[in-house]
Amino acid sequence: MSWMDRFRGGSRPKMKGPARDAFRTGSTRVRAADGVDQDHLQQFVEARKGVEGFVEPRTAVSDVTLLLVAHDGEWTRRRVPSVEWAHKFCNRYQVPSYDAAVVGIPQRMRDYNRRKKLEGGAPG
Repeated sequence: MSWMDRFRGGSRPKMKGPARDAFRTGSTRVRAADGVDQDHLQQFVEARKGVEGFVEPRTAVSDVTLLLVAHDGEWTRRRVPSVEWAHKFCNRYQVPSYDAAVVGIPQRMRDYNRRKKLEGGAPG
């Protein structure tokens, strides 16, 4: 392949499977929320105190997610079916819920991540 073929679309690397389609169209494939995600969120809420929910909107690379942050900053994030589902989930478990795009992420979560990094552990 000559140097100019790169600009003319000459011989391109051949990709197989779903990656080829995502590469060609410029789109990404986002895994949908499932029962395992919902079970994890429920277990997190039931096992911790002072949990708050932060609903994160859909982006180009991620579907709607629910970020749960406990009183000490421990956190978990999972995909959820919709923004409405996330707020209903929080209401069902008496967890205050906020739109993360409006209020941001709580400082206690960042502090928790910093502590974990200093301890050598992985946050979340």
